[in-house]
Order: sequence, then C-alpha cells, then structure tokens
Amino acid sequence: MTQLRRALTDLDRLDWLRLIRTENVGPVTFARLMERFDTAGKAIQALPDLAKRGGRKAPLRIASLAEAEREAAAVTKYGARLIASCEPDYPQALAAIDDAPPLISVKGHPHLLGKRAVAIVGARNASINGKRLAEMLARDLGAAGFVVVSGLARGIDASAHAGSLASGTAAVVAGGIDVVYPEENRALQERIAEQGAVVAECAIGTQPLARHFPRRNRIISGLALGVVVIEATLKSGSLITARVAGDQGRDVFAVPGSPLDPRSQGPNRLIRDGATMTESVEDIVQALANSESRPLREPQSDLFSADRGIQVDEATVREIGERLLESLSYTPVPVDELIRGCQLSASVVRIVLTELALAGRVQELSGNQVVLIQQ
Repeated sequence: MTQLRRALTDLDRLDWLRLIRTENVGPVTFARLMERFDTAGKAIQALPDLAKRGGRKAPLRIASLAEAEREAAAVTKYGARLIASCEPDYPQALAAIDDAPPLISVKGHPHLLGKRAVAIVGARNASINGKRLAEMLARDLGAAGFVVVSGLARGIDASAHAGSLASGTAAVVAGGIDVVYPEENRALQERIAEQGAVVAECAIGTQPLARHFPRRNRIISGLALGVVVIEATLKSGSLITARVAGDQGRDVFAVPGSPLDPRSQGPNRLIRDGATMTESVEDIVQALANSESRPLREPQSDLFSADRGIQVDEATVREIGERLLESLSYTPVPVDELIRGCQLSASVVRIVLTELALAGRVQELSGNQVVLIQQ
C-alpha cells in the first residue's frame, strides 16, 4: 500500500515532533498511533489516557510545544531541515521500511536521498587496502549513477564518503545533525553537508550513545538498494547493518578476504550465508540490475487511511493486556504468532500492544515483532 504524500503545515510538523519525542513513542508506536488517530495532535491528546489504560502509574513525559518549537528553530538555525515521512521530499526507499523514522533532519541536498543509492560499510580499524577498495568502489558507483550512503565512521565509512563526494554521498549520523563523531571526521562532515547530505534521526544536540548506532544502521540500509560490507569482524556493527538490510529486502554484497585476517571473517560469513561476492563495481551493478524490477517492500499500513473505527474499553484492555504479557518474553515474538496463540482479534491486539508500549511494558519492533521490557 502506497502512503499518501503531502506536505505538513508548520503546526502539524511541531505535533509530529512532539509525538516522536514523547516517552515510549518509537517509530512503530508512532505509526500505530497515526493509524488510530489520523493526526499527531489527536494522538497527543489521547496519550495520557492510553498510557494509563496500559497500566502506567506515573504520568507520561510528553514533549511540550515549546520544546518542539525550540528544536525546530535550532535545526533551521543550523541550516538543516526537518522532513516528515509523509512528505514528498522524504526518501521513498526509507519510507518503505517498517520502522522508518517519522522525522529526519537533513543538512545539504535532500534531493540526493531520492536517487538510487548503495551503502558501503565496514571496519573502523580498516586496512590500507580495505580503505583503498572502499574509495574505489564508491567512486565507481558514483560514475554508474548511484549515491553512496555510509555512517561517517572512521575507516571504511570515511573512505566511501571521500570516494563519492564529487558524485553524491549521504552520511547518516548516530547523534544530532550538529554533532560531529568522531572528531577526526569534522572536515569530512562539513564537506558532505556542502556537497552531499547529512542525515540524523536524533534530536539536534544529541551526543551519540551505543544504543543509537544500531538505529542509525537501519537508516543506512533503508536509504539504499543494497549494502556492501568491506572488512568486518563477526561482532561488527556492519554485520548488523547487513542483517537489517536483508530483513528490509535489500541486496547484500560482501568483499572476500583472507581467513587469517579477523576483519575478513564477517564478509566471508556473509558470502557463505548467501551475500553476493563482490570484487568490483560490475558485481554490484549487475546484481542490482537483475533485481531492479522488484518493488521496495511497503509498510504494512498507510498512515492516513487505516481503519480507525475500533473501540476497546478499559476493562478489555486490562484483561487482554495481562494475557498478552503472560505470552511475551524478553525475546522478540512476531505479533502474528501472538495473535494465533491468544486467539484474539488482530485489530484489538494491535490496539492493546500500543497502549502497553506507551505504558513502558512492551516495545513494538520492526518486522511486526514485540518484546517484553524488563521492569
């Protein structure tokens, strides 16, 4: 189902910002609330009651209008833009993932995010040959008409950006749009903001923490048709990006290396698991050409046209909520399995899960999964 594309008013954008900055509201819960209430403003009004129905005792921390106005003004002052997932300038490839960020900050040239893109990721402590290959592949991908996406980390990421500065590159940062990390890439980030595009999901001024990087990685892969991994250990974040790319329906490419080098273990494992072995840009271009007719997977529902007529009273929410909580664990479970196991209406389960999420008792994840939160 294709989402309706429309520009937000300034007030709507502030409401979207307030909603996504509210406690316990992530991208999936945001989408569920929009399905149910049509507008972010109506969802915000309903939040306290929904969280209470889900079992929350303390008041829910809802971002204020003043806070949203300050953040929006700071983004504008920095020379960036806030773009909502329903708007025409939001990258279509990113909008197609289940947990697309409702709002992204973009500094530079947002139109680049709408072009065909390939992500290149890999080790921070990359070898000289690995960095040289990353730069070469990025340059060749640019010549073939692709924008190159990466995460602005040292090593492979920085080399990929350097190789594609002239043709078009997009850097997804883990913190706020104005935060440079690592500091050694400050000049590179400034050049990307001038010639390419810098993208952030977190609020401006946010310092990157460990939990932000996996979330950044799903944006890197979400912006691209495929992900190339060059040098990565088996515990590398690059392998997380590759796994997420596969879940998103993207192509995964890997550059093989010596089994004696721990940095080659990740790509070699990916190749054994079905990734396309990649030695030159032709391997990437040919594979993408073969899968070009495959449409991007759309989100499961439309933010503006879902059925909103279902009502569930508080007693039912409480009763069904306890049944769902008993069936959940700290390992993610597909919602479909939860519905079958509890023999409940899918619509009612989604409503109750959203209220449990707002109460901080469960977390709704991409891939239509849910997990119990440790209390």
